[in-house]
Amino acid sequence: MMINRNHPAGGSLLYWLLYQKLFLYFRPFRIFRYVTFRTAFATLTALLIALFIGPFVIEKLREFQIGQYIREEGPKDHQKKAGTPTMGGVLICIAILLPTLLWSDLSNPFVWLVMGSTLAFGAIGFADDYIKVVHRRNLGLTGRAKLGGQFLVAIAIAAALIFMQSQGSYSTQITVPFIKSFHPHLSVPFLTRIPHWGLVAFLPFVAFVALVLVGSSNAVNLTDGLDGLAIGCTIVAAGALTVLTYVSGHVVFADYLELQRMPLVAEVTVFCGSMVGASIGFLWYNAHPAEIFMGDVGSLALGGAIGTVAVVIRQELLLPLIGGIFVLEALSVILQVGSYKLRKKRIFKMAPLHHHFELQGWSESKVIARFWIGALVFALFALTTLKLR
Repeated sequence: MMINRNHPAGGSLLYWLLYQKLFLYFRPFRIFRYVTFRTAFATLTALLIALFIGPFVIEKLREFQIGQYIREEGPKDHQKKAGTPTMGGVLICIAILLPTLLWSDLSNPFVWLVMGSTLAFGAIGFADDYIKVVHRRNLGLTGRAKLGGQFLVAIAIAAALIFMQSQGSYSTQITVPFIKSFHPHLSVPFLTRIPHWGLVAFLPFVAFVALVLVGSSNAVNLTDGLDGLAIGCTIVAAGALTVLTYVSGHVVFADYLELQRMPLVAEVTVFCGSMVGASIGFLWYNAHPAEIFMGDVGSLALGGAIGTVAVVIRQELLLPLIGGIFVLEALSVILQVGSYKLRKKRIFKMAPLHHHFELQGWSESKVIARFWIGALVFALFALTTLKLR
């Protein structure tokens, strides 16, 4: 799939240099026009950035005494992790965004949208982590402040997508797994033709996008409780999204799989590849026993990025399968809190779900490995739905 060449002044720095300029003198550089090739290079670039600057980031976090504070009510074995450098999500964001800037076509609005979402959700997480570090406690932003910020970011993203629809580059139709011909609108079409009622017509879409993005960012945040657990599941989910984004933007594959045609979203594949590479690189330092934790700046940024990509490619209903472990972790917390408030009884020994299995006697490494396997099974099943329609 080629990138959009209707923008002669567009493209990233490397695209401009390697294809638009050097291609005139060295014909093999035409390979840089292909999304698949640039996605592979973005993945490798993100991996190398995370691996090479990881030790520097860890050392600086130690130097500034930015360490993790462990909940007293959590598993007792986790108390030994207190003081481990946190806010490693800064490393993840750098390793995602820099390769995207280098290898993607920056004239594509969807690229800026997913990058902006990652930065915005990461900023909320950064504020939460910063308050924890400054006040030396495990509580950062209040729940109301954190959710309020997340909903504001989600609404802004929904508004941007509505604007893109008015330009003809996006659709609020939703893709329903297993059903080929059913693509319901998340807007009220007849209201869009009535003066002053246009924005009201998109309220269902805005609410849906907000639910997806806020739910996704918090689900990853809740999963981030064991060394390498959340980032390992992110690798799997980001890999599945890379495939889905590519086929959604490829005219031939989209027609064959009977997906909505969205040529512009093909460029978001580069961002997804960067997310895979950055996550693998971070796992190198986050694997048990972890040298660094991602913190809320990482988990909220990754969750927001995953949710935004799903919204952009119109696969929101497939997201619970793509990130199946994230969903189970979030549901375990919801069920635990709801059960205790209604019945004064707990369903699990501790929530989120990974702590329940720890208290069942599973070692931390076993919980992590088995959850990774579960994430892979969920993601593979999500990909099979492309043909089971």
